[in-house]
Amino acid sequence: MDLRENKSRLILIVVALGAALVIAVASCGGGGGGDDGDARGSGETADATPDDGGNAEAGEGEGGDGPDDADEEPAELLAEVTGEESITLGITRAEREAGGFLTVEGTITNNGSDRWFTTRWAGPEQELADNGFSMAGASIVANEEGKRYLILRDTTGRCLCTGFGTGIEAGATVPWFAQFPEPEAGTTEVSFQVGNMPPATIQIR
Repeated sequence: MDLRENKSRLILIVVALGAALVIAVASCGGGGGGDDGDARGSGETADATPDDGGNAEAGEGEGGDGPDDADEEPAELLAEVTGEESITLGITRAEREAGGFLTVEGTITNNGSDRWFTTRWAGPEQELADNGFSMAGASIVANEEGKRYLILRDTTGRCLCTGFGTGIEAGATVPWFAQFPEPEAGTTEVSFQVGNMPPATIQIR
């Protein structure tokens, strides 16, 4: 009986030690697993970055309908003129760009009752005739330099500017841009003109 009792006690001790060892290993494994989990989590986050980046445009697009964008203030007007057939031209940006050119941006609003279309804005240059209704005939005058800058164009005569296709619908406001050779470094003010619109004086930077 004593032998059996000793065996039973020995078995209980072994079982208890085994259980304690399992718990200890599990605890260590759990801690290590947590570290691995953190490492994997960091790795997964890093791996997910390209996907997030790939979805950034979609996110921005969705954000476009959100309240933050709705509350965004409109761009400040540098100049605004109204001329041909109740057309209003606004300029919201005029900045020097790397590469030696000046980018001018803004909006055009058709305040008339009919769709507006003209080829006069393409200018008189034969090279630019294929640009149709566009900002191709726009120019800037730097009075400080006594120079007039014509719009930039590629080797095929396509202007680096906005084209308006078949016209601007009545009541519509559309964005536009045009690029010119960069004026001299000391020039801070230029006059922008296109078609028969009145010139618009703008500060550049």
